[in-house]
Amino acid sequence: MENGNDYSNQKWNFRGNEELNTASISVRGVLNTLAKNLNCDDPRPTIMLGRGDPTEFAAFRTAPPAADAVSDALQSFKFNSYCPTGGVLEARRAIAEYLSRDLSGQLLPEDVYLTVGCTQAIEIIVSVLARPGANILLPKPGYPQYEARASFDHLEVRHFDLIPEEGWEVDLDSVEALADNNTAAIVVINPSNPCGNVFTYQHLEKIAETAKKLGIFVISDEVYGGLAFGSNPFVPMGKFSSIVPVLTLGSISKTWIVPGWRLGWIVKSDPNGILEKTGIVDSIKNYLDITCDPATFVQGAIPQIIKRTKESFFSNIIGIMREAVDMLYDMINEISCLTCPNKPEGSMVVLVKLDLSALEGIDDDVQFCLELSKEESVIVLPGVTVGLKNWLRITFAVELEVLKEGLQRIKAFSQRHAKKQLGDDELISM
Repeated sequence: MENGNDYSNQKWNFRGNEELNTASISVRGVLNTLAKNLNCDDPRPTIMLGRGDPTEFAAFRTAPPAADAVSDALQSFKFNSYCPTGGVLEARRAIAEYLSRDLSGQLLPEDVYLTVGCTQAIEIIVSVLARPGANILLPKPGYPQYEARASFDHLEVRHFDLIPEEGWEVDLDSVEALADNNTAAIVVINPSNPCGNVFTYQHLEKIAETAKKLGIFVISDEVYGGLAFGSNPFVPMGKFSSIVPVLTLGSISKTWIVPGWRLGWIVKSDPNGILEKTGIVDSIKNYLDITCDPATFVQGAIPQIIKRTKESFFSNIIGIMREAVDMLYDMINEISCLTCPNKPEGSMVVLVKLDLSALEGIDDDVQFCLELSKEESVIVLPGVTVGLKNWLRITFAVELEVLKEGLQRIKAFSQRHAKKQLGDDELISM
């Protein structure tokens, strides 16, 4: 009884949506679970190597002109209103011009739809495709937000393989085997989260040709497009839009190191007008009419963010990433239970393979990560989160000394849990 009211026999007609409780695994949910397992008595600082957000480190601070542009937009009082469907025209134009630099043709402002980060872009596209009976092709391993949203929208997911021995290229044979007349699109993440690879021009062209053959379009997640630092240069999928329609998803989150500003986009590259004819464009617009928009003042700042940010900012970030990757690759190779099949060439993350046969008392990647967080105050993401059991996704977008200490702690943990080698006397007795 509370406040004189007896609720013991009261019937309530409302319930929570159980589908939200049973939706696919999420990066945030797993990281929260690992954080709860930290030992609060450990005096050492927690090292987060499980999330692509380096904003806490001074070396990754965004360009001052970007911050000034937001401040100027806010103080101009020109961007305090609601925005039109698709976003502020000046911002859409600036992004169209920015992305057109790497394309054969010129994007128009009406090809750009602004979203609340790339996460909302994923939600919109998945919802647009979620017709009864439809399915979508997702990479395995991949970014779990696609599958979580598809599960919620009752869109069937079919996974195609990425091949680690071939630089995480798409297994195009598996793509063709999976697709049918109900398949709507294939998702390509380039540079890759979680693998850290960058696809070649030739491989992207093969993906486009395969998609055309199957009668599907390409959703190209290029949120890490500004972070390619290996031998393969980044090539936008939009280059192949004359072959197949492309919807590109992106944001300023990673390139400008501002994930909290929540400014992303969906960009249409479709010179043949196929996405218009099939109703995809109208569905995107209609969805945008009933959802939230990015903060208008951030949209208003976009033209100056792009114009004022000097190339030296981007090259400095790339230099830091290259140095971090060199350190990570060398140190991972010194940890007996871990194997890095490919040196990362882009994004902020890499997948490493976990050899459970080298460890005592560790049954899988989840247990490895739970025990690691408890014993060493280091958080890495278990591979099952991104669709590959008994692998680990490690973020290298941190300051070098932090990365070095984190990897040293992982090595100490691995040595402590290493399977004991039998001596000669023990082998003879057997």
